[in-house]
Amino acid sequence: MSKAFTKESDGDDDDEDGGGGLPPLPPGGKNYITPAGYQRLRGELMSLIDDERPKMVETVSWAAKNGDRSENGDYLYGKKRLREIDRRIRFLTRRLDIAEVADPSAHHGHDQIFFGATVTYANSKGEQRTITIKGIDEADNLAGEVSWIAPIARALLKAREGDEVKLQTPGGVDVLEVLEVRYPEPGPAA
Repeated sequence: MSKAFTKESDGDDDDEDGGGGLPPLPPGGKNYITPAGYQRLRGELMSLIDDERPKMVETVSWAAKNGDRSENGDYLYGKKRLREIDRRIRFLTRRLDIAEVADPSAHHGHDQIFFGATVTYANSKGEQRTITIKGIDEADNLAGEVSWIAPIARALLKAREGDEVKLQTPGGVDVLEVLEVRYPEPGPAA
């Protein structure tokens, strides 16, 4: 069979939109994101469009002029990298188009848990943990941030300081007591 009729696989076709393994948005749900998270994603998009993609196009163009493309590592790698960049650009564009920027500082001083809250809770064993509820595209588990669609966030949303909530875990139901709710202070008005 001719190579023209076969699909080359880069091994990352499962991740068609370049989301990096992010969970999909809930059907009909909004893509909540903090202003800082929105700016970070927008900065990444602009960097890809203005810097990284043009440099890679230049590299591929240069490599294409060097003759046989079938064994040209610069050309093959460049084409693969261009596909990855384009996939990420499409993903970021779609996510930013549907982003719902929610400023957590609007709730500063409240004790009820909403998007953007930093919550300290204790589980039934008395272990305390602090998490911040963020958007799907910006949550970093290693920094104590969880997505607003995560089970822990869903269990805590709308609870207040002193409330007890139930969280379904693989080991059974755990009761969490909300100890403290904080929001960032509002910045200066622009």
